[in-house]
Amino acid sequence: MASQNERMKSPAIIFTLFIIAAAAIIVVNKKTPPPTRRSVAQKAITFEPGTPLTTVVFIDSVQNMGKVKDGEKINIAFHFTNTGKEMLIIKDVAASCGCTVPEKPEAPIAPGKSGIIKATFDSKSREGMNHKVLSVYANTQQTKHDLVFDVEVTPAN
Repeated sequence: MASQNERMKSPAIIFTLFIIAAAAIIVVNKKTPPPTRRSVAQKAITFEPGTPLTTVVFIDSVQNMGKVKDGEKINIAFHFTNTGKEMLIIKDVAASCGCTVPEKPEAPIAPGKSGIIKATFDSKSREGMNHKVLSVYANTQQTKHDLVFDVEVTPAN
């Protein structure tokens, strides 16, 4: 028959092992980054079946905006041409973060005609190198087109 002292050790050992396991789980969870929120740029954009497809060429799809001071707003323009035979419909333009506000042409672009996708970047509290992506969704074979700009934000003083 087990003594009372031995019976008391068993729950204490189990409790200690439980605490160690819980601590290990907490450590593992802290090292694992939380899942990222689905950004606006990752949303699925579709067109109605039968929407005619066209082609587009972006003249300046990657831009280096140089250096700006913290707090400045800069305007970016991406030029494109509808190189296909159908009207180009830009359904949406989404930015990779809230510091960039895109603006798309509302009217369809006729074949052979050009247009501009504009964006305003707010550099406030964005010191260092910034790599931003605008996702353009259009009635083209490749529905999503990425436009990229880099800007270095330096201290205001």
